[in-house]
Amino acid sequence: MLKDGVGGGVIQSAEEFVALCDGDNRDEQRRASLEPASLEVWTELVERYPDARVWVAYNKTVPLEILRVLASDPDSAVRHMVAMKRKLTPDILEGMAADSDESVRLQVARHRRTPRSVLERLLADDWSEVRNLARSRIENDDRSASSD
Repeated sequence: MLKDGVGGGVIQSAEEFVALCDGDNRDEQRRASLEPASLEVWTELVERYPDARVWVAYNKTVPLEILRVLASDPDSAVRHMVAMKRKLTPDILEGMAADSDESVRLQVARHRRTPRSVLERLLADDWSEVRNLARSRIENDDRSASSD
């Protein structure tokens, strides 16, 4: 760790994370997107800094516990960012498949871990883009299974 308390590879506080995100410095924004923090820091960010939640969801190391909370965030941009995370579990994706925002549901249909049962539910989605993608994913899965 550096003398001034700024992490050398670990974000030490919610305030440090917010400062990294707020500026135009790409190196600092890169740190905000890549460096880990403790569960306590992530929790404080979600609770006290609503404007930082998109950045929290964007971070590559954010734990599933925090993504679960952000999956139902009032801001659709935060939920959309969560839906793009590769580490999501099928239960999180299942909940997000009923999101009010069509771009979130589209990401769920696109996600490689979305269970077939959820894709089948998305066949009845209001938006044709979601329906078509869900249908395509199911058809591709069926073709892959029959060629094995």
